[in-house]
Amino acid sequence: MDNQEIDTLLEKLNQEIEGIQADDEKGQALLRELSADIRELLERAESKQPAPSMMDRIESSIEHFEVTHPDLTTALSSLFSILSNAGI
Repeated sequence: MDNQEIDTLLEKLNQEIEGIQADDEKGQALLRELSADIRELLERAESKQPAPSMMDRIESSIEHFEVTHPDLTTALSSLFSILSNAGI
């Protein structure tokens, strides 16, 4: 997957996150952190290398929103797989 495809996926994921209202404080915090992480990745011109803590937050978000927001979970899983397959 090239950088353009990753950017497209990140933009789509960011739009999905902006449309979600979390029912609990943990969910709200995870959404804020994910949104900041995605903006950070989009701002990086050459390298799409996230910090290890970002990968942890993506994984935590997948677990937290698995039942309540399946579309978000699917998009996050795709992002996680792409970044993992890229050796990140």
